[in-house]
Amino acid sequence: MRDRDRWVLTDGEWTASASERDRTVADPATGEPVGDFPAGCVEDVERAVDSARRAQPAWARTAPAERAARLHRMADRIEAHADELAELVTREMGKPIGDSRGGVAAGIGTLRQYAELGPLHRGRSLQGGWNATDLMVHEPRGVVAVITPWNDPVAIACGLVGAAVVTGNTVVHKPSERTPHTGALLAELMAAELPPGVLTMVPGDRHPGEALAAHPGVDLVAHVGSTAAGRAIAAVAARTGAGTLLENGGKDPLIVDAGVDVKWAAGQAATGCFANAGQICTSAERVYVHRDIAEQFLAALVQRAEELRMGPGMDEETTLGPLVDRAQRDVVDRHVRGAIEAGARLLTGGYVPEGPGAFYPPTVLADCTENMDVMREETFGPVAAVRVTESFDEALELARESRYGLAATVLTPSMANAQRAWRELPVGTVKINAVFGGAPGGAAQPLGSSGHGFGYGPELLDEMTHTKVVHLSPLP
Repeated sequence: MRDRDRWVLTDGEWTASASERDRTVADPATGEPVGDFPAGCVEDVERAVDSARRAQPAWARTAPAERAARLHRMADRIEAHADELAELVTREMGKPIGDSRGGVAAGIGTLRQYAELGPLHRGRSLQGGWNATDLMVHEPRGVVAVITPWNDPVAIACGLVGAAVVTGNTVVHKPSERTPHTGALLAELMAAELPPGVLTMVPGDRHPGEALAAHPGVDLVAHVGSTAAGRAIAAVAARTGAGTLLENGGKDPLIVDAGVDVKWAAGQAATGCFANAGQICTSAERVYVHRDIAEQFLAALVQRAEELRMGPGMDEETTLGPLVDRAQRDVVDRHVRGAIEAGARLLTGGYVPEGPGAFYPPTVLADCTENMDVMREETFGPVAAVRVTESFDEALELARESRYGLAATVLTPSMANAQRAWRELPVGTVKINAVFGGAPGGAAQPLGSSGHGFGYGPELLDEMTHTKVVHLSPLP
């Protein structure tokens, strides 16, 4: 683990945090400590933002092709340390090691994507007077605060940092306090390929994150995380004038229409509900199944849930790791207990295992209703909360009734129903007949309490820049 004096990255150097408090991150599979890290403080944030502001003008003047070349070298360096990063992810947040490797690979691919897209990010010319030149050009916003979550700490950080840096911004990165060693190693690898100050990093809990979001020297706050944190950032940014790019929580619906292959649909639902122990922003958190196939679907879903192998993420045979910590497990169990008390049927799972760690079994609940927390609030755990509907119309109406608007999935053999679904669901992403997947470069804007702005794709480059209109006219 890192030395106590190598936690704050400024001006290309690692120094000690000014914080006098330390925190410990524990392995969620065993409860054993992974390592200590500074809780962070305002002084750390001040140093990092100052370093980033001083470095930004020169970085903005750097040729886009040179910035892109540095991103490619950054990806090469991360690739050389991929196993080390993946093991840290699993030790700190618990996901199976194969999934952690996949997240690192996704981050590498995202850096290469933005290395290619950055130099192609273009404005446009306008048709003005014959003797004049009129342009719309993209310019970097300045200093971007990147605040990232624990559930996919490498891929998300690579996307936001890569897009910000390739467009000429400097970045202050604040990784999650649940994956601090992963965040620090990733920052070290990326910063090694950049001029001093272009990427700085501060460690710590929510307090330095709040200070960073509120800092007057920050021009854009890019945050992926909880809805509560996203709302707090938006409120602070309204006072400082900083832009915000927010992906908050979700409560994604999964509609299972009549006529689909039941075993296939149950497999899709199991993936959507249980992958990464349900700790994915776009996990399927509420399932609406047509009555015609409900009984067979529930039986098949229970079977798929009970086939999963729960265990430590470092075990190559594990298909369901622990939750990130016991606090998150308490939230999940509270939602499940509350649903059962309100009349839901527990078909499998639904208990807190004895022994160390933060494990929770894949859980299937039937007869859920919209007044239950498990159908209204973000559970973020391996729970399939199922409600039977009489028709596709009813399922679509229920799926629409949420303050969240991140994503939705529809499994249907009907092209007419598929067309209605993607037209009518008030979410940023609609997936038809696949719970995960999509073409490279896709970008969506979450709606409602799920945030705003493009978090991926070429459009993310637009978010990281502002557009300036230029009119050049000759002297008379």
